[in-house]
Amino acid sequence: QVQLVESGGGLVQAGGSLRLSCAGSGRTLSSYAMGWFRQAPGKEREFVATITRSGGSTYYADAVKGRFTISRDNAKNTVYLQMNSLKPEDTAVYYCAAAPVSAVVVVTTTSRYVYWGQGTQVTVSS
Repeated sequence: QVQLVESGGGLVQAGGSLRLSCAGSGRTLSSYAMGWFRQAPGKEREFVATITRSGGSTYYADAVKGRFTISRDNAKNTVYLQMNSLKPEDTAVYYCAAAPVSAVVVVTTTSRYVYWGQGTQVTVSS
């Protein structure tokens, strides 16, 4: 079992920045591709970003490309999401998730993620 706990959410003005963290416990996260997802009120959960288990490759949703950066520190069993140039439409609950993989691949399919955190609220005011 993997437990994931997100932190770092909050209220920020448009144009500001936040850094989310996702701390893992129970097992090392180095065996998992990691992803960030978000869910706004009344909307379905959507993919934001993913990173390979080694951290060597990343992939982003078009809506956040160039503004968000996913990274990981396997020694600390932690994954990060640096969010810059935030917009009101980025307001959502942000979740991190872990997908078991046998190769160094990015995973963009929600159903492949097995472990999920409880989420952290990000609110961007205009």
